[in-house]
Amino acid sequence: MTSASTRPPGRAGDDAALRVRTEDLGRALQVAGSRLDDAVFGRVASAVAGVRERIALGVDHTVVALAGGTGSGKSSLFNRISRLSFAEVGVKRPTTAKVSACSWSDDAAALLDWLGVERERRITRAGELDGADEDGFGGLVLLDLPDHDSVAPGHREIVDRVLPLVDLLVWVVDPQKYADDALHSGYLRGAGERPGSMVVALNQMDTVPAGQQDNLARDVSRLLRDDGVGEVPVVPVSARTGYGVPELRDLLEQAVRRRSVAAGRAAAELDAAAAALLEETPAEVPWHTSAVLAAETEALGEAVGLAPVAAQVAASVQNGYGRPEFPAPDPDAVALSRARWLTGAGENLRPGWQRSLAESVASSEHVGASLATALRGVTLDVRGPVSARPLRRVALVLVGLAVVLGFATVLASMQVIPVDDTTSTVLGVTGVVAALAALGVFLAATRIRRALARRREQAVLAAGRATVERVLERTLGEPTQRLLDEHRQVRELAQSAREDGPAAPAQAGGTPTAGRGNSPSYTASAPASSVEAARA
Repeated sequence: MTSASTRPPGRAGDDAALRVRTEDLGRALQVAGSRLDDAVFGRVASAVAGVRERIALGVDHTVVALAGGTGSGKSSLFNRISRLSFAEVGVKRPTTAKVSACSWSDDAAALLDWLGVERERRITRAGELDGADEDGFGGLVLLDLPDHDSVAPGHREIVDRVLPLVDLLVWVVDPQKYADDALHSGYLRGAGERPGSMVVALNQMDTVPAGQQDNLARDVSRLLRDDGVGEVPVVPVSARTGYGVPELRDLLEQAVRRRSVAAGRAAAELDAAAAALLEETPAEVPWHTSAVLAAETEALGEAVGLAPVAAQVAASVQNGYGRPEFPAPDPDAVALSRARWLTGAGENLRPGWQRSLAESVASSEHVGASLATALRGVTLDVRGPVSARPLRRVALVLVGLAVVLGFATVLASMQVIPVDDTTSTVLGVTGVVAALAALGVFLAATRIRRALARRREQAVLAAGRATVERVLERTLGEPTQRLLDEHRQVRELAQSAREDGPAAPAQAGGTPTAGRGNSPSYTASAPASSVEAARA
């Protein structure tokens, strides 16, 4: 049998690219979850589910349908194109009652199930029996539709349901009824959007005199232009003699080489879904956590009395007494800081993301409690310098020595102590030196205390700021950054899910058929159960 490997390379590329793009959108939905607008989520989820279903059916098939009125010779032409005697050629009205299918593929069963083709109405070309002239049909699914003008109930509904799903529509008309108003008003006048995916096969040309065949084909082309269809190929054929069938088969081969309607429509669905996601995730979300952390750390430092407590520590180091401690954080200041944070971080986010941000970060009460707990771990060291006690003793000794020497000098000058003048002078000078030394030791000790007090004050400020910043980072910064990272991830996935995004390889095998953008969407009612869990 003809396998997928014999199909044009562009079809395999379509399948792979659509799978990647669909999975990207699925992951984007899982990441975004309830933060998306309900309508956007539903639209994207429906697109993802629908495209997944269509990929499972196979977007690498080319669906060609033969449509026409009773007696136009569709079934005979079907047999002539497929080179099989499979489609029923009847004589009573309506001739074709059910859809028949011939597939040049061994994996079209799911697609045919989806199209509603009954099992007994299918046939597959056996590849080992085919000649080289069948190679160009790899992946083709040829349908013989019920007569569009059938009097049997439901036949026209089948035609109307299948037509939007085909890659190439071959309208089979006969020389007697090609101007039938039912054909023109019911179908062709509504087909102006898809001229590149339609061919008109003017059948039974063996019944038309040779001199009138060209005039007949020109008249059909004129009617098509009048219907607004444009330049549609008109191929004169004869299912009975085989006249014109090779030319018609060439057009079918060209359709096989083009991108399928299913792939084109799936790509359009994914593009639309990705665009909706991109609308929900604006490109510019300017937020610099480090700068905002610094500003809010300063503000909350004031709220917890960081500077006054540090000054009290310095005073205690200098004075040698006092046990300062941090007061409870001001709840209003904490709430204001959190509100500023949310306003700044969520400024360019959509409402759903803003709500999620407010739910993700800690409450102001939790931030305040975390600050109080963390600040209790900040060391408030009010101990004096290690050298304070020895210097104090030295100073006291020197002061005592100066007092004793001064007193002795006074007594000597009063002749109470019998010493000569030289000794009296030495006593006086020594006393002065001792007093000056005591003063020097005292001043040195004071300078040491002041320097230590300044260092302790700066240490408390630094430790306090670091503590406040860590609390803010944990309670506000990290949740915010996670959400913004997810926001960016959703946008990047949506961008990659677009056809011109990173996930879409260069298209091979031609360009999409014109007019597909306005075709009905097969994902419009597709179930989205596989991605709805992301909404929870």
